[in-house]
Amino acid sequence: MTVDPHRATDEDLATVVAEGRTSLGIELGSTRIKACLVGPDGATLATGSHDWENQLVDKVWTYSLDAVWAGLQECVASLLADAERRHGVRPTTVGALGVSAMMHGYLAFDADGELLAPFRTWRNTTTGPAASELTALLGFNIPLRWSVAHLYQAVLDEEEHVPRIRHLTTLAGYVHWRLTGRQVLGVGDASGMFPVDPATRAYDAGMLARFDALVAGRPGGPAVPPLADLLPEVLVAGRPAGELTPEGAALLDPTGTLRPGIPLCPPEGDAGTGMVATNAVAPRTGNVSVGTSIFAMVVLEKPLERVHHELDVVTTPAGDLVAMVHCNNGASELGAWAEVFGRFAAVLGHPAEPDAVFGALLREALEGDADGGGLLAYNYLSGEPITGLTEGRPLLVRTPGSRLTLGNVVRTQVYGAFGTLSLGMRVLAAEGVEIDALFAHGGMFRTAGVAQRLLAAAVGAPVAVATTASEGGPWGMAVLASYLHAADELDLGAYLGTRVFADAAVDVAAPDPGDVAGFATYLERYEAGLAIERAAVEATGHHG
Repeated sequence: MTVDPHRATDEDLATVVAEGRTSLGIELGSTRIKACLVGPDGATLATGSHDWENQLVDKVWTYSLDAVWAGLQECVASLLADAERRHGVRPTTVGALGVSAMMHGYLAFDADGELLAPFRTWRNTTTGPAASELTALLGFNIPLRWSVAHLYQAVLDEEEHVPRIRHLTTLAGYVHWRLTGRQVLGVGDASGMFPVDPATRAYDAGMLARFDALVAGRPGGPAVPPLADLLPEVLVAGRPAGELTPEGAALLDPTGTLRPGIPLCPPEGDAGTGMVATNAVAPRTGNVSVGTSIFAMVVLEKPLERVHHELDVVTTPAGDLVAMVHCNNGASELGAWAEVFGRFAAVLGHPAEPDAVFGALLREALEGDADGGGLLAYNYLSGEPITGLTEGRPLLVRTPGSRLTLGNVVRTQVYGAFGTLSLGMRVLAAEGVEIDALFAHGGMFRTAGVAQRLLAAAVGAPVAVATTASEGGPWGMAVLASYLHAADELDLGAYLGTRVFADAAVDVAAPDPGDVAGFATYLERYEAGLAIERAAVEATGHHG
């Protein structure tokens, strides 16, 4: 008998957890590693998390592999403890497990499985020559952060480790490999390593051949095995992707509570879990994910007519084409301002929880002028390829005539987070791509009605937020893990629509005409002010 966690008694839920009639999703995001345990209908039963930060080492944004496993262990331990606290039982198994992580980047291993160079994350923007040459060669936009751009840049730079590469993967692929022994990747994550053919749901064979010929034709350059031999096997959602080995179980939970033998679904990228978490996997639907980075995903009805540097073409976890507007910089700068104001409140003797501070500031944004009162903000902590910047400097700019109020400061910071996204979405609209529904998710949307309303103004389309939106990627990954047991009966879209989101509450915000006009005025100022941002980068050099 299936137990509905929404109506089940505490005793029933304890049985569900104890018997492993659950699914576990783990996502390694840029600032947090999060885990979510869900019941048979997708209801959240327990959560866990671990905070971590990337490091800038020798001008490379990276995480150590030791930090990966220490963070995963703490995250899983906190989830097991949360399950025990809520339901009186500590899980020893789950019905299915899935791992997702930030996409792209560069993890290169030798024949013995040893890492050959520090992990290069999506945030690095040093691959310009490689990305430009590959885009021209393949007739397909290869962004700076894609894995193949990192590989080819290493070839161009004649890095000594290149001839020893025997396996390339993403962060999710690496963790999955260590947990199961299988070098596989979900098609959505794989499509951010190298272009995928939507007909075969595998790497594009013609493009692979062109890449191999390009590398082989470099006189005196390092020898590289055929790219197909280096990349992980591609699997669509619902395909079996191995089982948790005894060694993998010990990596996740050194206490031995979590037993091996759990089936795993294909590992995915955070873009794919965002699509699942918002039920945006069908054509003409899309979603916006706001975190350290911000990106919009729109499922296409047909391929784009032209190559655009502002648009990536990736896939859903089922392998359908998606246009992606990816901005390197998201909500981090707004979060930094929230920390400042939180400290100010504490100094005044009124300390508040971070979420309360963040929520109060967001609500104050609605008190600001529609155009931000003449203020201008850039959230560029790192480079931003869409606007042509290889480095970033967070800025707040005003003129003597600007209206400096708290509402305008916060509204401008929110506008600044959405500015680059809006520029990319313009390109998508010019291609004739139509969107029936745009769903948003991420912590910014926990404060009802603010970021959602301002995002609708920035993209010129209705924005929906579901009750699951704040759960985000780990919840979406847990749902993908659950789908492992239903893939023989339903395609992914039907599974989400009938089994997961059938009764989901959704709040929709249509663009407010005043906000739309105000944001348009702001965006004109934003585009003109990019010269200020470039000057700030030049003037401050590499001093951070």
